[in-house]
Amino acid sequence: MTTRRIRSAAAAAALAAGVTACSAPGGGGTGGDAEAAESVVIGVASEPDTLSPLLGYGKDGNSKIFDGLLARDTDLKLKPALATALPKIADGGRTYTYTLREGVKFSDGEPLTAQDVVYTYRTVLDEKTNNTARSELDAVKSVSAKGDDTVVFSLKYPYAPFAARTVLPIVPEHVAGGQDPNTGAFNTRPVGTGPYVLTDWSKGEKLTFKANPHYWGGKPAVKSFTMAIIADDNVRATRLRSGDLDGAVLPPNLAATFEKDDGRRTYEAKSYDFRAVTLPTSNKVTGDRAIRRALDAAVDRQAMVDKILDGAGRPAYGPLPVDDPWYERGIERPHDLAEAKRILDGAGWKPGADGVRAKDGQRASFTLYYPSGDKVRQDHALAYASDAKKAGIEVKVEGATWEVIEPRMKNDAVLAGFGSVGDPDFGLYTLLHSSLANDGFNNMAGYDDATVDQALDAGRRTQDAEQRAAAYDKIQRALVEDPGYTFLTHIDHLYVLADRWDGLTTQLEPHEHGFASGPWWNIEDWQPKK
Repeated sequence: MTTRRIRSAAAAAALAAGVTACSAPGGGGTGGDAEAAESVVIGVASEPDTLSPLLGYGKDGNSKIFDGLLARDTDLKLKPALATALPKIADGGRTYTYTLREGVKFSDGEPLTAQDVVYTYRTVLDEKTNNTARSELDAVKSVSAKGDDTVVFSLKYPYAPFAARTVLPIVPEHVAGGQDPNTGAFNTRPVGTGPYVLTDWSKGEKLTFKANPHYWGGKPAVKSFTMAIIADDNVRATRLRSGDLDGAVLPPNLAATFEKDDGRRTYEAKSYDFRAVTLPTSNKVTGDRAIRRALDAAVDRQAMVDKILDGAGRPAYGPLPVDDPWYERGIERPHDLAEAKRILDGAGWKPGADGVRAKDGQRASFTLYYPSGDKVRQDHALAYASDAKKAGIEVKVEGATWEVIEPRMKNDAVLAGFGSVGDPDFGLYTLLHSSLANDGFNNMAGYDDATVDQALDAGRRTQDAEQRAAAYDKIQRALVEDPGYTFLTHIDHLYVLADRWDGLTTQLEPHEHGFASGPWWNIEDWQPKK
């Protein structure tokens, strides 16, 4: 899992400007001419903070500007990208060797070499680089080049899912190497080997891409596309309906309004994306384990799935979805208000005259922030507050921009979203390990449990499947007894697009969707309908 935040476009003024900023998509999805099929405008809720892989962009794959050594197919199986084949593994899982594809060029025409791969990984691993996902490459001891076409990774310990980490995009040393990775122009003017090149980025408004003439994988039929940044769900739906957009990511209630539209199709993607309330241990109320356990019992997850998601999701009893092979059966918790009250009574939280409990002069009251414009999170937050109130806990819900929320995350609760695909280590380590407590969007709750830390380390450092399963089972059970988050729902992602192309599919998706995921994850493979 990555907890690198994708920033919401903030201002209403930017939204208003965005309505006229993008060119109309050639008939709003009603035409079928070649010109319309060559250009696509997609509405998404948010934009990246950076387009540099050195700072975390595209680290889980699907970047249109860059390629990794490996990539994932529709079923998330690893396949060669910049490498000619899957890695050769030796030394008991401690050495991974990749051979590079011949003739690959960056978008500026310069050739890809093994030294570019070495530069990319060494820079990400450098503590001076502001990459909050560095812990995901903790196993790497060294990376070296043998000639121009061979890269060798030496690991400190056998790390079972390491190959999946090599979807990390590769950057050109001849461009990025002369810049500060944290502040250089490469962050907004990237050069890569991917199928598209960034041509324009108007922050908070849109990003525009055109086909990369040097792309090693062939010429895309979609020659250009624009990602329109529209934070408000309703505005995004309105622009799609007006024909200003070819497609958009939408919440279930708005996607449903397009069901009878013959010119558009709705695509549903299952995901690891979950909504949860962070419960900071530094907060005087949420830092009390009894409060956290009571909230876990009081919340009605199924009602959230039914009423907020219109059934497009599942109750979340932890960070792994209930149909994941690593999910620990038996940790499901029913909505149990009586149990929540018993927990609070037993811990000395007594009801006050206003119905809000108190203990030693401290009222059971705290603020819960959600990002403005995100209707799904707002609805989750309000439902959570309603459930908590019935148990005698006051949750004050406030919408705000991320600029307002970020400084408060250490002490205040946030309606957050997380979830990564590929391996349980990817999602759980950054969410829960105490070494990453309050490290940006890593471990936002400041969760600190020695048993969980030990199990996370054990799951990361062994290749034995049974030992790994036991470690992740232990973590999920520990979260029942000592929750640092209230896990609410796992969400299905919904996308509505003009029905003008063939080749559209969806993958099992992580939390960060819309910009890099969705039916446009393989836009370079789309073909216009005949």
